[in-house]
Amino acid sequence: MTDLATLTDALLAAATKAGAEAADAIATDGSAISIDVRDGALEQAERAEGIEIGLRVLIGKRQASVSASDTSDATIAEMAERAVAMARLAPEDPWIGLADPGQLAKDWDIAALDLYEDAPEPAPAALEDAARAAEAAAAAINGISQVQSSAAAYSRNRLHLAATNGFSGGYTRSTHSQYCVAITGEGTAMERDHYGEARIYHADLPSPEEIGRLAATRALERAGAKKPKTGAYPVLFDERVAASLIGHLVSAANGSAVARGASWLRDRLGEQVLPKGLAITEDPHRPRVSGSKPFDAEGLATAPRDIVRDGILQGWTLDLATARQLGMTSTGSAARGTSSPPHPSVTNLALTQGTETRDDLIRDMGTGLLVTSMIGSTINPNTGDYSRGASGFWVENGEITTAINECTIAGNLHDMLRSIRPANDARTWTGRVVPSLLVEGLTLAGD
Repeated sequence: MTDLATLTDALLAAATKAGAEAADAIATDGSAISIDVRDGALEQAERAEGIEIGLRVLIGKRQASVSASDTSDATIAEMAERAVAMARLAPEDPWIGLADPGQLAKDWDIAALDLYEDAPEPAPAALEDAARAAEAAAAAINGISQVQSSAAAYSRNRLHLAATNGFSGGYTRSTHSQYCVAITGEGTAMERDHYGEARIYHADLPSPEEIGRLAATRALERAGAKKPKTGAYPVLFDERVAASLIGHLVSAANGSAVARGASWLRDRLGEQVLPKGLAITEDPHRPRVSGSKPFDAEGLATAPRDIVRDGILQGWTLDLATARQLGMTSTGSAARGTSSPPHPSVTNLALTQGTETRDDLIRDMGTGLLVTSMIGSTINPNTGDYSRGASGFWVENGEITTAINECTIAGNLHDMLRSIRPANDARTWTGRVVPSLLVEGLTLAGD
């Protein structure tokens, strides 16, 4: 197995030799296997293995990034020379720069995050058996006309980051996943839905039969879908899509958007953005959750923090550059790929759960829309105006009456988020722990 730390050291040495004043390097490798079945037969089997290296060089206040999948000495030397030549021609950015040595993460406990299952890679036959079992479970349920897709997959990925300021660190992740899509009806009356999960440990996945059963159940619930009435109604965002609503707030609190002035939250720091009592917490240290990490892409320690506390916006998501631009301190939130410089990004998020069930909220909403699926997105980044395609179920007098499709919901995120009412049904093992959310008075466009 390739020593990724040796690769990053070689990249830094080559950058220094080529004339870089400072540099950081990243090396990743991984393997992945996926199996798809259809009608009880193997439809597709894929296996991928690869390694990528990336180098960012800094000369004064200019920077450039390059990447490659060849790790030979000649390629590393060529990368460094090209990056230095590019940096000398790049425009100046007064905010760039590596972390000071005193800012760097030290003595992290990667074992506590439990990001990797130290076990043999599953055999292709085992993945195929799991995909077949999920498909058979879905197809066996009366009313399912076909199973569009059933798949099982596994991946292992390693990462190592190093920089000329002295930082060096890495970790490994594993992911087991399974997915199934079921269809009910024929022709224009066809409706589909899905279910799937991904976990670090295989034992944490639901059984294939449970995944197939849930995909089929969801598809059957969508039979006979029609357009809803046009008007203003309460909308309940089901747990499976509610994280997208909170995601719009988190995106608007990203330091890059705020620094550009392209955020509808840019003047709202320290103000009420959610109902009193609610918090949005980021925790990069949750065990067995794929978004967890001990340090960010600039070598700073990650730490739990409140983005919103008691409904009040507490701060922005910042890497070093955006923190300097805004006169603040990095939140240890830098992320990057092999071919790009760092940028701010969040890890694991959780919204305060409520005390009521989803059924309680359905009862209390009276007449409105329960949204279980969303497509497309038109979000004005400056004003927070919101419009998305949606499907789900019509609620009449506090009871679900019929499946709904082909409608648009619209509102303004300022008003929507300040009125949310959370249920208590969030899945606590996911990277986005967000329950179903009831929002009053959105505009529905249907018939």
